[in-house]
Amino acid sequence: MTMATSATNAVTGGMRRIVRLAAILNLTYFGVEFAVALAIGSVSLFADSIDFLEDTAVNFLILIALGWSARYRARMGMALAGVLLVPGVATLCTAWHKFTSPAPPSPLALSLAGAAAIAVNFSCAIMLARYRQHSGSLTRAAFLSARNDVVANLAIIAAGFVTAFTRSGWPDLVVWLGIATMKRMRQKKSIS
Repeated sequence: MTMATSATNAVTGGMRRIVRLAAILNLTYFGVEFAVALAIGSVSLFADSIDFLEDTAVNFLILIALGWSARYRARMGMALAGVLLVPGVATLCTAWHKFTSPAPPSPLALSLAGAAAIAVNFSCAIMLARYRQHSGSLTRAAFLSARNDVVANLAIIAAGFVTAFTRSGWPDLVVWLGIATMKRMRQKKSIS
């Protein structure tokens, strides 16, 4: 075994551990945030929890696809995109219900869930930063997603504060719309 092969194996092994940890953190926080979203009736948390599920899927894709050709990774990505349409439709249904009856979510729970989401996303971004140039665009996508999700989480915290003062469900809806728009822009960018 050459020194170059040994170094490549070490990088791949380290990346596997980091990507696995990022997937576990995202999946765990998906469950937490999804439960909080349901409990307080927050459409922005619901959308963000679905984003955690998508990030989990991307990280698991990276984990299982290391060493696969770009063609097979692309096929796996397409299959996962189809699977993730179901939660996306559920998010739209929740948003429609919220538009027709914009009851405010609990401001404290909304802000606390957003703050915890920042901790998870920031941790994942820091861990993935080292590998963002490795293994093609998937690892870079995972890093950029975690980094950019911090912005959505800041908006969720802000919605909690605004909701505390206005007692309106509209800040939650506005943030949901922002998250949906960001996701759509990200999808367009990844397709082109």
